[in-house]
Amino acid sequence: MKTSFNIAVLPGDGIGPEVVNESIKILNAIGEVFNYTFEFTYGLMGAEAIFKTGNPLPDETLQICKESDAVLFGAIGDPSFDHNPDAKVRPEQGLLKLRKELGLFANIRPLKTYSSLIDKSPLKKEIIEGADIQIFRELVSGIYFGEKFTDDEAGYAYDVCKYNRDEIAPIVHMAFQEAQKRRKKLTLIDKANVLDTSRLWRKVCKEIAREYPDVELDFMFVDNAAMQLILNPKQFDVIVTENMFGDIISDEASVIGGSIGLLPSASIGNENALFEPIHGSYPQAKGKGIANPVASVLSTAMMLDYLGLGQAAEKLRQSVEYTIENKYVTVDLNADQHYSTSEVGSFIADYIKYSEKSYYNFENVKIGKSTIV
Repeated sequence: MKTSFNIAVLPGDGIGPEVVNESIKILNAIGEVFNYTFEFTYGLMGAEAIFKTGNPLPDETLQICKESDAVLFGAIGDPSFDHNPDAKVRPEQGLLKLRKELGLFANIRPLKTYSSLIDKSPLKKEIIEGADIQIFRELVSGIYFGEKFTDDEAGYAYDVCKYNRDEIAPIVHMAFQEAQKRRKKLTLIDKANVLDTSRLWRKVCKEIAREYPDVELDFMFVDNAAMQLILNPKQFDVIVTENMFGDIISDEASVIGGSIGLLPSASIGNENALFEPIHGSYPQAKGKGIANPVASVLSTAMMLDYLGLGQAAEKLRQSVEYTIENKYVTVDLNADQHYSTSEVGSFIADYIKYSEKSYYNFENVKIGKSTIV
């Protein structure tokens, strides 16, 4: 069994470096407990890469990723580009190119609710309690990668949305296989009443469904799905959808759990994989120590699963749940009694190493006193 792993680390922009630092801290704790070795190789991407090299994805970074066992990514985006519609080079171009170059065709975003955080959601407890959804988003085709054209003088622009069967089938198979492990229900979200590409998605899904007779397949238009995620999220088990719809729907779903800072993701290809929190770069919080590292940490757990380190992944998830249940959280989850990004990461790492023998005194945690015994 392999015990040594080369991890490409792309801290990215905004709060990306801060949350990734906590994931690395926790990976070192995992390595200590389970006798694994993680070697970290850093690369530039996004706005930071543009500022330093003029390129949102330098060739050196791409090579680092291709030579790694997995990629750990922070966040991307910067206000100086967001507010400049004339910018020809943008941070997000680096991430889109990286997904394409690594063949990362499937983005997987799990969503679950934590009982101790139910009151943080804007939705009623009876609506969201027990919600547990896996969203599979196609990642390297569709309108984000289609032909683009702008005629500034004429005030005219277009973006082409294209799909072919070979781009749809792999992620549909993955979604069906995941549904077999869960509640055996798969929902395709599309806009088949309007779009030819959506009708192709339905046709391919129906054909593939014959190979998975134990899974119930249903269909939902994306506008209805956006409402149903708020009205009754527990009706969903596994969702599969195209690139742009998946981007929007998964961000909407993030509010169910109470904070976008809780949601991880994995982008999987045939030979490569990248793991990142779904939150953005949150530049307003940069350097303040208030960013929630949990989404990055849970993305790291998904990375451990991908590397075949299931026991370590489960220990990490247990540690996160223990941390949340004991309310050792950042300000987005507890405005009255909160801890810094680094303190939350240290708490999780310590529990991984010592569990019940942790040097943190949980009674003091609960009443806001010093936690070191």
